[in-house]
Amino acid sequence: MAVDQLSSVFMALADPTRRAILTRLMAGDASVSELAEPFSISQPAISKHLKLLERAGLISRTRAATARLSHLEAAPMKEATMWMENYRQYWDSSFDRLDAALDEYMAGKDAQGGGARRAGPKRVGGKGGAP
Repeated sequence: MAVDQLSSVFMALADPTRRAILTRLMAGDASVSELAEPFSISQPAISKHLKLLERAGLISRTRAATARLSHLEAAPMKEATMWMENYRQYWDSSFDRLDAALDEYMAGKDAQGGGARRAGPKRVGGKGGAP
């Protein structure tokens, strides 16, 4: 069964060690030993993580003298981000409708003479912002 690129990216991002490796590679290329340094796992275990990241297209690997360097390839993240953006827009719209319905409900209670105005924090970023 072939796995599509988007699924490969999400599988790679599902592991905190692989996410930490990608974060480290944002600072620049690194060898396996440099990438293994902050973790309490072996270099062969890091190599397995790197192979999965490479299959997902999130990194590329090159040889420089005796070192094998890993390089961040951010393009596949764009596809994943665009996919998730559709859901962020959906949830923002849902929250906006919920806010409007609650405001309407509270205005009706005020008109009947019972109930205090709804008080509480607004979502960060105002209308359409993510928390």
